[in-house]
Amino acid sequence: MPAFSRFLRYFMAVGRHGSIRKAADELNVSASAIARQILNVEADIGTPLFERLPTGLRLTAAGEIMMGAGNRWQKNMIDIRAQIEDLRGLKRGHVEMAIIDALAKGYIPAAVRAIQERYPGITVGVRVLANDEVRRAVAAGEVDFGILFEPQTYRDLTVRAFVEVFLGFVAPPGHPLARKSEARFSACTGTPLIVPAEPLAVSQQIAVLMGATGMEVDRKATSDNIQMITSLVQEGVGIGILSSLDVITEVQAGLLCFTRISDALLRPMTLALCTNAARTPSYAAGIVLSEIELGFAQLSYHESMRVRARSPAQSAD
Repeated sequence: MPAFSRFLRYFMAVGRHGSIRKAADELNVSASAIARQILNVEADIGTPLFERLPTGLRLTAAGEIMMGAGNRWQKNMIDIRAQIEDLRGLKRGHVEMAIIDALAKGYIPAAVRAIQERYPGITVGVRVLANDEVRRAVAAGEVDFGILFEPQTYRDLTVRAFVEVFLGFVAPPGHPLARKSEARFSACTGTPLIVPAEPLAVSQQIAVLMGATGMEVDRKATSDNIQMITSLVQEGVGIGILSSLDVITEVQAGLLCFTRISDALLRPMTLALCTNAARTPSYAAGIVLSEIELGFAQLSYHESMRVRARSPAQSAD
């Protein structure tokens, strides 16, 4: 890869460090060689790429554009190398995915392990981002694919697979709500609640419920982290409100119970596996996508409820 663009390697290192000396140390080349490359390109395009400050170098607006182009160039070169390896019949390459926080446990880690066992030549990078950031990363071509809520409004994405995910109460086994598979939102009246905060996608649905019902809830705690909410529920602070996806692992282990909120105004959220509509996945990305797609139905509400119905905590009721 270095042979294709010495300038971009130098420029991006300086942009990251804000220093020609630090970039030279990282790349193991002379500072003068880096400075010469940057000055030559600045003269060629007729505008500076860096502001020269007493504290170091800072990207100009033109430099920001160049940095974005450099990031895309690096990603494209990775894809090109993967395609060339495809021609040689090698199952190798690096695949980047972006997922929401709820998938950082259970299904995706297990899928990555299975991929590593079957295709040891493929490496996988997993970025855990907010829902809108997953969409942005896929649309910008920063990752090969992403898993996010509600993608249908974005025309720059192609949906490869999807499941429906529902909002519900999360309670420990033994709680009165834990005995029910469904309940109306009003069932939480007078019950201490742990409520998700933005940027969690479910926070918008909860706001809709509260606005439509006019209910005053006993809000004991809020958090923008799913693990914190489930931990607070297990500690007995209150019951949580999350999606069926958020607690699949805990429900399957019998640690928590999920009760779907059945109010008619609530619609299921769509969880989708998406790729960039304008790009064809590399061979390695196609392999990983196929593996992820195979088990995608495991993330559905109905699958998690089937496991829940078999759990010892439920059969005891």
